[in-house]
Amino acid sequence: MQSATRLTLLLCAAWAATVLYGEMGAYWASYLACSWPSPPNNHVKIAVVADPQLMDSTSLGLPSSSIALQAAEFYTDLNMRRSFQSAILPFEPDMVLFLGDHFDGGPYMSDEEWQESLFRFKHIFSLNEQRRKPHIPIYYLSGNHDIGYSAFFSAHPEVLSRYEKEFGSRNYQFSAGKVDFVVIDAQTLDAGARKSKERSSSWEFIKTLSPGNTSNPKVLLTHIPLYRPDNTPCGPHRSSAVINQRVSYAAFDQGITYQNYLTKETSDLLLSLLQPVLVLSGHDHDQCTVVHSTPFGPVTEHTLGTISWQQGNLYPSFMLLSAGPKLSQNSTDLKHEVMTNLCFLPKQTHIYIWYICQFAVTVLLLVFWPTNGLSSLPYMNTFVSFMRSVGAELVSRTKEKDDEEDGEYEMVFDAEGSMHLVKKAVAKAPSASSDSRTIGRGSVVARATAGKHQLEPDSSILVEMGSEMTSEDGAKLARPSKSKVRKVLQRLFRVIQSLVVIAALNVPLYMMLLFKDWIDH
Repeated sequence: MQSATRLTLLLCAAWAATVLYGEMGAYWASYLACSWPSPPNNHVKIAVVADPQLMDSTSLGLPSSSIALQAAEFYTDLNMRRSFQSAILPFEPDMVLFLGDHFDGGPYMSDEEWQESLFRFKHIFSLNEQRRKPHIPIYYLSGNHDIGYSAFFSAHPEVLSRYEKEFGSRNYQFSAGKVDFVVIDAQTLDAGARKSKERSSSWEFIKTLSPGNTSNPKVLLTHIPLYRPDNTPCGPHRSSAVINQRVSYAAFDQGITYQNYLTKETSDLLLSLLQPVLVLSGHDHDQCTVVHSTPFGPVTEHTLGTISWQQGNLYPSFMLLSAGPKLSQNSTDLKHEVMTNLCFLPKQTHIYIWYICQFAVTVLLLVFWPTNGLSSLPYMNTFVSFMRSVGAELVSRTKEKDDEEDGEYEMVFDAEGSMHLVKKAVAKAPSASSDSRTIGRGSVVARATAGKHQLEPDSSILVEMGSEMTSEDGAKLARPSKSKVRKVLQRLFRVIQSLVVIAALNVPLYMMLLFKDWIDH
């Protein structure tokens, strides 16, 4: 019973360490593993987040009242809130940038559902707490999961007005240090319907930002990535297969229903008109870095992976970007005006798999752990005795070596006058045994025997407690034993008792961490 108690306490400690790391320590580790790409003293620090894509009733095909959907929403929202508060905000960014797809079913939700998702979005990313903290500017891009593609919002223009009412214009520009950031609504650029009002307004905005109007370097921000040839390598941070180009058009030139990348014509025109030094995009849910060849030089594009662990990427991430010096400088070297560093968040799927595996190991240990500990296992005593003998042999050899080294030596000179050190012989005194004596009398040697009258055990009266007894007529009589059912019930009770103790100590800890991270401060 003592062995089972020790096992239970050991499992309690293991679960406490696991919960603390999985619910809190893993996010601290992500924070400590990343850093700003340059000394942040004279640069504007920008945290970049892509594709939160909050789950809703359109995500899993489940009704809003479904417990499964509510659980998925809660744990996904909680994970992103922890990531934002514990791994992103501690870097103290000067501004935050979202690269689109704030919601999952944004275009298809009713106004009531959309407002509910908007409230969750603000709660996850601490926007409801801005009044208690120094104001951090936040900039947004529109994504296809926010307003849809041109084939949808052309027929439902209300989704555009609903988005702009909360998140602002879909095409705009802002500056950070000596760098200009150009935000475009990529869903309208390849609209399909050439006379689309939304497409025309987006291109008119882009043409006003020609390189001759400003000397500051530009960063292009687009939710949909620029065109790249099929099977283009995405760099070492890619965790899934590369997705090739696919564009689907609605019938009768009614616009686009889906696209992975912008078309080659649109991408080339964007690069030639804006001549950016860097392009940031989302939409792909996985990391991808490509270099576009242009007449004015190579342009790097970073496609960020999603911040959500529920959007098909086991390795969620965010980016830290340093943009230009805050103070005006006379230097014309723009090489290091924009620097980026990709940061990875905890692998939440792996953490939950870890929980499941540890629970299975816990149950197996409690079920099969010997009642008397490991010493009752077969060959365990033999193994322990063997290890003790090995240790005793090593100790004895060390002692003999020490005795040889501690012996006395004398100098002896040979016939030629050379000196040699010779160890002195040590005479050992005879030792007397306490339990036997040798008595000499003439030529007769007598030994006194101790315990002469001690009775030796008679093998005929040794009876094993668990053996069978035989009656006078030769019939075997079975010795009463504990019922196997009773043993199983006792073991089951012990397992349940241990699980209750482990849960009683760790469930409150887990719930405390949940409420700590979920409640607004």
